[in-house]
Amino acid sequence: MHAAEGYHGINEAFRTSHFLQYGLLGTIAMIIILLQSPSVIRHAFYETFIHIHQLLAFLAILAVYVHANLGSLPQRPYIKWIIALWVTERSLRWMRLLYRNVSRHGITKVTVEALPAEACRVTFSIPRPWTFVPGSHAYVYLPVLSLWMSHPFSIAWSEERPAPYLSLENEKLPSTVSDLGSPLPDRTVTSMSLVISKRSGMTAKLYNKARASPTGVLTLTGFLEGPYGGLESLHSYGTALLFAGGVGITHQISHVRDLLAGHAARTVATRKIILVWSVRGTEQLEWVRPWMDDILAMPGRREVLKVLLFVTKPKSAREVKSASQTVLMFPGRANARVLVEKEYAQRVGAMCVTVCGPGAFADDVRAAVRSVEGGGVLDFVEESFTW
Repeated sequence: MHAAEGYHGINEAFRTSHFLQYGLLGTIAMIIILLQSPSVIRHAFYETFIHIHQLLAFLAILAVYVHANLGSLPQRPYIKWIIALWVTERSLRWMRLLYRNVSRHGITKVTVEALPAEACRVTFSIPRPWTFVPGSHAYVYLPVLSLWMSHPFSIAWSEERPAPYLSLENEKLPSTVSDLGSPLPDRTVTSMSLVISKRSGMTAKLYNKARASPTGVLTLTGFLEGPYGGLESLHSYGTALLFAGGVGITHQISHVRDLLAGHAARTVATRKIILVWSVRGTEQLEWVRPWMDDILAMPGRREVLKVLLFVTKPKSAREVKSASQTVLMFPGRANARVLVEKEYAQRVGAMCVTVCGPGAFADDVRAAVRSVEGGGVLDFVEESFTW
């Protein structure tokens, strides 16, 4: 009937029919989701993309539900199940987030330290125990900077320490010996640390706020959701060759620590660990210096670990100076093919090559692995995050 009346009839039908209006709304929302889905758009405008994407997804589901309900369509039960699954997933995530970060002893505290080369070392002190797995990542919530947005980051370091004295936990100085009380041995505080490089949006706000602090250190309230990932165990490999580009070191350093601890305890097969880290300048080495100092002090480190640092844009040749035979520095870019071929020829047992860094850097490492595979057990693992 409307088709016979032409465009005027179609316009009148959409103007008067809520059934058609909500169907059109759902269709438009899905089309816009499709148009903004290319990775170029997602990466260039991440925060804008995620806000719009979530709003459009909500509108699409709501519009389709109302459309089906008004028309008494047989698809209504399926849409209800979709809504129920979405609500359940969101509810479980929020419950887990609150459980991890809120307890009767307090909530998660965040310490932000401004670092050279426009980055921050961020440490979350979590009131509940958290089992850390090397190579895992978590979602960071910082309401003071981004009210309800979360951002994924690799967890570089984790420690368990006893809870502080009761008087210190209550943030007051003891006036008597009895006020001091005793340590709380049955409770521990879990600290999760990561490095956030300044980009735009939340990361820029975080760095600028920490840098503007008189001490360069900022204390906030935040939340950490996770952990996720950490599915690739390297324990069964005799040789582990780990490539990191820039802030990608946060993924690899946890594996190095785990393998060294396992080697000392004789619980892993690893006998050779080669960490290759490519940075633009020596300032970036400060990002993980305290953790690297701990690693270099671990038992058996000299027999197992070799660290190769490549500085692509040194300010002077004097900056590039090797500390020892096991910690070597080189100017220029890392030649992935040469490194992979050398270590593959000298491997002990099965070998694994992992990479975490920019796309072009990962492509070079992947191509290097493909060029030598076929003569023995050689696995490749790429860690990357993208929307």
